[in-house]
Amino acid sequence: MAAEKVPNIPLPGTRGYPKIGLGTFTIFEKTGSNDEVKAAVRYAIDCGYRSIDCAFAYQNETSVGQAVNEKINEGVVKREDLFITTKLWDTHHNPANIRENFLKSLRSLNCGYVDLYLIHWPFGFEDGDVCFPRGDDGKVKFSDHDYMDVWKGMEKLVDEGLVKSIGLSNFNKSQIERVLQNCRIKPGNLQIEVHPYMSNKKLIDFCSANGISVTAYAPLGNPNRTWAGDTDPIVFEEPLLKTIAEKKNKTVAQVCLRFLLQRNIIVIPKSVTPHRIKENFDILDFKLTDDEMKSIWSMDKGKRFYAEDIAKDHKYYPFHDEY
Repeated sequence: MAAEKVPNIPLPGTRGYPKIGLGTFTIFEKTGSNDEVKAAVRYAIDCGYRSIDCAFAYQNETSVGQAVNEKINEGVVKREDLFITTKLWDTHHNPANIRENFLKSLRSLNCGYVDLYLIHWPFGFEDGDVCFPRGDDGKVKFSDHDYMDVWKGMEKLVDEGLVKSIGLSNFNKSQIERVLQNCRIKPGNLQIEVHPYMSNKKLIDFCSANGISVTAYAPLGNPNRTWAGDTDPIVFEEPLLKTIAEKKNKTVAQVCLRFLLQRNIIVIPKSVTPHRIKENFDILDFKLTDDEMKSIWSMDKGKRFYAEDIAKDHKYYPFHDEY
């Protein structure tokens, strides 16, 4: 499938945000090695992916950057063909150090600029490069930095041309509203958990009404996450999805991704397995009917797999609100 066939969603300052991208979360965590990250990114670009999503906290920006530069040097792509997203981590919220902390990511990626830079979470942890700084009681140590001050630092990165567009991740409606009411540059994108068990419809509708695109992380529910519970539902075991997949001559993963695509949501499925990377990309040659869409909608349980409970006592924890 040619990369140019992947539709883009308009995003200020960019050539458009491809609706299908490669996610890289938990790859290093599960394997203890970034070799798989690098191989996955290389293969994904060969398959036609032009959007790669990573983050400082994923500990894989260097490997993503190496893979990207290898493919550029091989003549497979040019830098301007690619859309690279990374994120400002919770320990980097000190407004005085936003630029310095961004540059750590940019040096690791070695890609000249970042297409989309997100505030990973609205809350902050104690300043530093240790992603989860803990006190003697074992609890993560918080910082008190206001995400509105963080946003102002992000805006300066756009002014400098270091970042093409900026956005948010894991923010709730009231937090997004506060940013909208006080920003100079409007958030272009919100990245949140969305899958058949977690429709996030109200928040997505709010974003749509305010011209903010939405990216779905964990679009398949990430059943291989290291903290999965024994009783957690798994999309690949759902009879409904199996029936639709068989009817379409597609896989359950492809059906889930197509469901989100037809909701005008950007998807960034994560995989290191070549045939699955290709499979996750090949979702443009079929459509779900209205009845099939409705049946998948009925699976919504409001089931959040990424609750980030370690921060639930922070004043900016986003998930106490309904959405």
